[in-house]
Amino acid sequence: MLSSARILVFSVLASMLGLSACQPKSDSKSDAESEKPQLSAQQNQPAIPSLEGEIVKLQLSLPECDGKSCPEISIERLQSNQAFIDQIIDQQILRQLEQMLDIAAPIAQTTPLEHAASEASTPAVSHATVANTTVPATPQQQLESQVQPYTTAFLQLDQEIKQLGATHAINLMIKPKILDAQGPMVTVVINSSSYLGGAHGAAAQQYYHFDLTQKKQLQLADILQDKQQAALKQQAYEVFKRWVIDAKLANSVEDYEQVWPFKLSNNFFLGQQGLILQYGEYEIGPYVVGLPRLVVPYAQLQSILKPQYLPQSDNKKQTKSAPAVEKTAP
Repeated sequence: MLSSARILVFSVLASMLGLSACQPKSDSKSDAESEKPQLSAQQNQPAIPSLEGEIVKLQLSLPECDGKSCPEISIERLQSNQAFIDQIIDQQILRQLEQMLDIAAPIAQTTPLEHAASEASTPAVSHATVANTTVPATPQQQLESQVQPYTTAFLQLDQEIKQLGATHAINLMIKPKILDAQGPMVTVVINSSSYLGGAHGAAAQQYYHFDLTQKKQLQLADILQDKQQAALKQQAYEVFKRWVIDAKLANSVEDYEQVWPFKLSNNFFLGQQGLILQYGEYEIGPYVVGLPRLVVPYAQLQSILKPQYLPQSDNKKQTKSAPAVEKTAP
């Protein structure tokens, strides 16, 4: 009897082991492989290029000065992850300095721009020396070297104004800023202002646009569809006429254009409500209008701008209420 019971127990155990052996095993390798396509798909997605950086103030050689009439000059540059953009902005800073200080006396019988061009053709080097070799200068140090002749001209102008008995402090400021860091077009604006004597100061805003994929600067013509510049000019002119009347700048547009004729600006940026044409002082109006902007709503640009530069359809409803003109910076 005991022998029969043992046989029964062994039979039950053998059956249980057999059933366990027939159960499917969890294949950890298969689970890992099933996750691989998802991970690979994420890794294969192209990274969206972006413009990232900081604004750095240049270290300029200035004499010590105490009092309220000390000249003030502040030049800043863009230091970003896109070297080709930094180089273009640096060159535009030099160009703006040339325009702002064109009344200054030449230095050593060369203009500051010529001096800067000479400096650019021969790369500047820092004063640090390691093992009898000079260390190449950073882009910031190179720009500082190129800006210094303008700084000298600025200080000479200050001395000339003071010799004439003026007590007002002159000043000059140039500062870039990243406006749009992603998308088919990224944008950098250079804000500048100055007071170099006279009745009032001056200000300017200049916009620069770039395609990060193709590594190139974009102009207004690059974002327009083929043969649409005339159509854009007509739309902008309609905005201009409404601005003249709404701002009560003249009794009629015809009278106003006798002194301030309309022209299409190539200085632009894409705003939330439309294409914004930025104008400088005295371009389409007297000093009192400041830096006017004409806003052409996206609703009027559907067949003028290339599709990639138009906003999403859910934003188009907002364009109908776009103001005709703006005067302040973004």
